[in-house]
Amino acid sequence: MKKTEINQIIAEHRSALNSIIALRRTMHTVNLLESPLIKQHGITLTQFGVLEILYNKGDMRIQDLIEKMLTTSGNMTVVIKNMIRDGLITREPNPNDKRACLISITDKGQEFIEQILPDHYRNIGNIFNVLTEEEQVVLVSLLKKFRTLS
Repeated sequence: MKKTEINQIIAEHRSALNSIIALRRTMHTVNLLESPLIKQHGITLTQFGVLEILYNKGDMRIQDLIEKMLTTSGNMTVVIKNMIRDGLITREPNPNDKRACLISITDKGQEFIEQILPDHYRNIGNIFNVLTEEEQVVLVSLLKKFRTLS
């Protein structure tokens, strides 16, 4: 494909291309503002995500965690192994499905996440204070439209 054809395609889809760039830059900024608070507690963002999901949603199969966290199975295997080693979670056979395991938060993991969550939720609130409450509602509504694509 020639450069002129590519430039024509760019021109036809400029708004969409600008949107994806803005979305990616925004997520990069949010991650930069979110991660220091998590890292100061000595865990990774993925470990924090596992604890937060288990704390709020309860026991979960590894595959369900992977889907909720939008991560790979290889990465999640290492994360879970390290978190079990640190006593934050456990892995037990799923009584309803012998092929799967359930991941559960331990008392230590619950105490740990309860120390972080209030500051984390305040931090997220501060990050999104750049938008009004109405704008935040509109943003969520707009972003949910992308769920229809999958």
